[in-house]
Amino acid sequence: MIKEVIESARPFQWTKNLLIFVALIFSKNFFNLPLFLKTLLAFFLFSFITSSIYIINDLFDRKEDRLHPKKRLRPIARGAISPVIAIIAAFIFCFSGLFFSFFLGINFFLLLIVYIMIQLAYIIFIKHIIILDILAIASGFFIRVLAGAFAINVPVSSWLILCTIMLSLFISIGKRRHEMILLKEEAKNHRPILQEYNISLLDQMIAVVTPGVIITYMLYTTSSETISKFGTKNLVFTIPFVLYGIFRYLYLIYSKEEGGSPEMIIFTDKPMLFNLLFYTITIGVILY
Repeated sequence: MIKEVIESARPFQWTKNLLIFVALIFSKNFFNLPLFLKTLLAFFLFSFITSSIYIINDLFDRKEDRLHPKKRLRPIARGAISPVIAIIAAFIFCFSGLFFSFFLGINFFLLLIVYIMIQLAYIIFIKHIIILDILAIASGFFIRVLAGAFAINVPVSSWLILCTIMLSLFISIGKRRHEMILLKEEAKNHRPILQEYNISLLDQMIAVVTPGVIITYMLYTTSSETISKFGTKNLVFTIPFVLYGIFRYLYLIYSKEEGGSPEMIIFTDKPMLFNLLFYTITIGVILY
């Protein structure tokens, strides 16, 4: 039973919560031990909250998940965990995350509440509203970056916020497109909102958002605010890594029909993994 609960908590998806470290890195505090420990705590607390949401989502969607070729194997969908156990597990994860979040300040605590409210609204009704469902999914990535900033009480550049929003939309639309491709005619049975979408529409959305990701990041690295803050113009040299990452992701979406699990792509696609590694090293060298 414990094994199934842990599986439902989806710890492999905690990799998304590494976005919490963005504020620590870009505030040049990565080697500040007290702030690093706060960020690490924020990472685990946010992960507990996301696990509770995953369990609740699986509980609500268990009937639809049984129609999905991959999701039908989840513990709740296949009946390995009863609804009562699922509710208890979700409560424990959520309570733990919220209780200890007070140690990181009221702003961090309130942001967790906002995240929970948005995700519950998504599970209950937003997922049935076209476009808003994508925005709700994207908000989760954006909130993670803000959570990292609130945990260590540092400001976040408006340009960095815009970059995060655009990248979040890019990933979220890619997830929707992958569902459409994977499920085909069964898409509307698994997730009714998918009948409101079509591949052409999603491709148009991707075409709008993709240049937005690239342009906002370019503007961020070359803005006078960024140059003044870091005392260097060299962040511009990280642009090739961002371009490669976006193009590689598009290649995986369109040529390999992937994109359903961005966290899995990053750690299973070797070119993407090495690109991220080199990007991180370059950021470290330039900033530190």
